[in-house]
Amino acid sequence: MTGAAGGVTTAQQHYRDLMSAFPTGIAVVTSLDAQGVPRGMTCSSVTSATLSPPTLLVCLRNGSATLDAVSATRGFAVNLLHDGGRHAAEVFSGPDPNRFSRVQWKQCRSGLPWLSKDAFAVAECRVSGTQEVGDHTVVFGEVARIAQTDGTPLLYGLRSFAAWPLPLDGGVGPRPARQGSEPALQGSEPARQGSEPAYGARSSRG
Repeated sequence: MTGAAGGVTTAQQHYRDLMSAFPTGIAVVTSLDAQGVPRGMTCSSVTSATLSPPTLLVCLRNGSATLDAVSATRGFAVNLLHDGGRHAAEVFSGPDPNRFSRVQWKQCRSGLPWLSKDAFAVAECRVSGTQEVGDHTVVFGEVARIAQTDGTPLLYGLRSFAAWPLPLDGGVGPRPARQGSEPALQGSEPARQGSEPAYGARSSRG
């Protein structure tokens, strides 16, 4: 295939166009590096892998500070953004190395970063496996704790943000994303054998 602008091949551009037509929810994956510094990146590649044990998979860019932190700490949090979280989605997908200074965040019970204003749910995970695929690494995380409140998910598709739409029989398309307030999350833990995992957190880009 002949090259396209910006070093992207025609085949790669066709692939991008294909995936842009598949709207997804938006999450920010967060962790702590070996020095205890918070790291995070916007991620739309989040999937439920198994129910037993409850496991999520996320795809993180090789060489990113976030992947390095997840590998060092062996834990990460998946922050599901509500429709007021567009600012956070853009911050954590940009080049600013001081991303956490531009959002409100707290530490979960495990110590992992929680985007308290922009996420309607957070899942705290322990790394259970990894698989490098091309320029990304698939990270599997066993879910140790979930906190969730009511919220309208933020979506991204066709290269634009939107809120979760009404049902098809409602006859109305996606709503524009809103500016949100901090949710009061209620926590729960999946039923599992054994004790709560120790993440071993110690005192960018990606």
